[in-house]
Amino acid sequence: MRNPTISLVLGSGGARGYAHIGVIEELEKAGYRIASISGTSMGALIGGLYACDTLKEYKEWVLGLDALDVATLLDFSFAAGGLIEGEKVFARLAEMIGERRIEELPIKYTAVATDIVRKKEVWFQQGDLLEAIRASIAIPSFFTPVRRHNMVLVDGGALNPLPVAPTQSDLTDLIVAVNLYGELPTPPVPSSRESKQRKKRIETMVKDLFRKSENRSNLSMFDVLDKTFDTMQDAFTRYRIAGYPPDVMINISMDVCNTFDFHKADEVIEAGRIAARKYLKKAEKQI
Repeated sequence: MRNPTISLVLGSGGARGYAHIGVIEELEKAGYRIASISGTSMGALIGGLYACDTLKEYKEWVLGLDALDVATLLDFSFAAGGLIEGEKVFARLAEMIGERRIEELPIKYTAVATDIVRKKEVWFQQGDLLEAIRASIAIPSFFTPVRRHNMVLVDGGALNPLPVAPTQSDLTDLIVAVNLYGELPTPPVPSSRESKQRKKRIETMVKDLFRKSENRSNLSMFDVLDKTFDTMQDAFTRYRIAGYPPDVMINISMDVCNTFDFHKADEVIEAGRIAARKYLKKAEKQI
């Protein structure tokens, strides 16, 4: 029996995008063949790296990054449009990707960006791969935008955090989307064996709530911007998938990490693997 083909849609979500690596690994392990990729922001980056067969090298690199390494990669910019230039990161990515054109990739690929001049999506389905990725991940106010022709391009998630539409015409068995703004996990109901520990757990939960409440009162401007963008992305994702529902949705919990926790690759990749194994059971029933 042939391996089922899928169109893979990879959503935006900053460092949560590391989960896409775990999902891809599980899909390949289960025998699926990725024939098409559509991605926004980190989804465009991970998808582009996979399409040009350099994802393994990227994974090895990010697994070795600690918080200090990430900080040294952030070259702050005093130019208008964003806090971070991103040249250090893209110099490293350029070493991995090289000069690759999207139309020459072995699988169909789409990177989605947002043109804030015309207020519309821009789909990169041909041209320079690195430029397309750079435009797609330019988070507004954080990374400097990409100026191309008469367009000013920023993160595709500003309009479409989960771009299913580019895959609608694909002749594949399934459209599988990875949403990085999934609901927070529901705590398990204690069993009878756990009843003796319930009081202690409740006490701990209350203490945590007070601690988190105190932390919220001290949110920095950076934290507020981060949470605001997350809230907008979640709302846009719900709106978009209502119009273009995938066959299978793999949800990654929003609390797996914060947007800029790029030093947590190991645990976030594992979260992607776990989520993929759960949702692949649904996919098998639809083929």
